Amino acid sequence: MKIAVLSDNHGLLRPEAARVISECDAVIHGGDINSQKIIDEMKAAAKENALIYIVRGNNDKEWAEHLPHHLEFTLAGMNFYVVHNKKELPADLGDRQIIIFGHSHRYFEEKKDGRLWLNPGSCGKRRFDQDITLAILRIDGDACSVERIDIEHEAPRRKGSARFHA
Repeated sequence: MKIAVLSDNHGLLRPEAARVISECDAVIHGGDINSQKIIDEMKAAAKENALIYIVRGNNDKEWAEHLPHHLEFTLAGMNFYVVHNKKELPADLGDRQIIIFGHSHRYFEEKKDGRLWLNPGSCGKRRFDQDITLAILRIDGDACSVERIDIEHEAPRRKGSARFHA
């Protein structure tokens, strides 16, 4: 199974992220979406019958009250726990094998104590001079692998600078 994992769109679904979503069997979003419009765009980009899991982030206000704070589910035989802020994980994760979170805008991937810990980074508006990233998680039987996807961004122009062509 091929799963798009993203977080921290902050009101922007980049075409590159929509393309990744369209190629996957499921989508997991770690919060800070910032509008129902982005959820609608993700659903429109997704394959028919794709499973979509979304949690609420700290910037998802009143409009997102219907979204859960965290999710626990089994997908392709793996047990997941998804929450926006890693600091809000429970002390006992039980039999959860894959932990997905966002919030920091920094890509993080680590296998530790029999679990995969994954923060896909931020794939929306570039913030805090961070890379623009998301991930593809592949599950095949009892094995899983992660592919980091980097989205190129244009370097900001400096105030007072100009481009000249000879």
